[in-house]
Amino acid sequence: MQSQSLLKRSWDIRKEKIQYGWAAAKRMKICYLFLAPYAILFTTFFILPIVTSIYYGFTYYNILEPARFIGFQNYINLVLQDEVFLTAVKNTFVIAVITGPIGYILSFLFAWFINELPRWLRTIAVVVFYAPSLGSGAFYIFTIIFQGDAYGYLNSILLQFGLIDAPLLWLLDPKYILPIVIIVSLWMSMGAGFLSFVAGLQGVDRSMYEAGYVDGIRNRWQELYFITLPSMKPMLLFGAVMSITSAFNVCDVPRALAGYPSTDYAARTIVTHLFDYGFSRFEMGYASAIATVLFLIMILSNKIIQSALRRVGT
Repeated sequence: MQSQSLLKRSWDIRKEKIQYGWAAAKRMKICYLFLAPYAILFTTFFILPIVTSIYYGFTYYNILEPARFIGFQNYINLVLQDEVFLTAVKNTFVIAVITGPIGYILSFLFAWFINELPRWLRTIAVVVFYAPSLGSGAFYIFTIIFQGDAYGYLNSILLQFGLIDAPLLWLLDPKYILPIVIIVSLWMSMGAGFLSFVAGLQGVDRSMYEAGYVDGIRNRWQELYFITLPSMKPMLLFGAVMSITSAFNVCDVPRALAGYPSTDYAARTIVTHLFDYGFSRFEMGYASAIATVLFLIMILSNKIIQSALRRVGT
């Protein structure tokens, strides 16, 4: 009898919560009406493509024929038979481990330094640092720098100083391709995360610094750790998400510099592998499986980084 009464009470409480939630939703229906355009667009262009990609990952689909369900065969082939995919995973993690944290730290440090400049000079510096992430013109600049003949800037300088006897094929030699891709990716890493850091630093209440000095803060590093970073947690989390996303989505840089495919797949990444199967071979089922694996890796990485950043200043 007692257990039945507890179950009935639990059900009544749950029913009251549902009724209260429904009544609150009806009271705020105008708010939901204003949110509807964004919700519709977000569902149409983000949620549905993700769900569709996960579904097609379990099928054989080549665009010309109807999708045929094959279970986990695509994922089995990825792990056990596709050696190029394993090379792409290795290259992607090498790029992400280096460019992700370093790009994130550099973005914050440059934003921190720029924040101390006068307003007009700060505006110019933000444009200078952010501009490389906007377009593909940087690819052509680096292609000229690492050109594999005596007319390439780097080869020309090294030959002039007698450091090499013959031009090096920087973008064709597997020894040099991945380091060059990492360098260029770092140079182009000052994107949306960098702008969020600049905005976050401008939004920190100046009175907090004055109170901190009264409480015993003696230098800029203590000021950074105890005041600036805790006040910028939302921007730090957003910057981490953008840094991880850009680190795992490296595709344009290796394709533009090292060709497609690169020598011995030295610059192959998960996204270029996906691009190959999706837009060159039109094996959309297999490409969807690759996209799903990348999506899961990025979600897991985001969770790990965000859990670490939430401890800042606690």
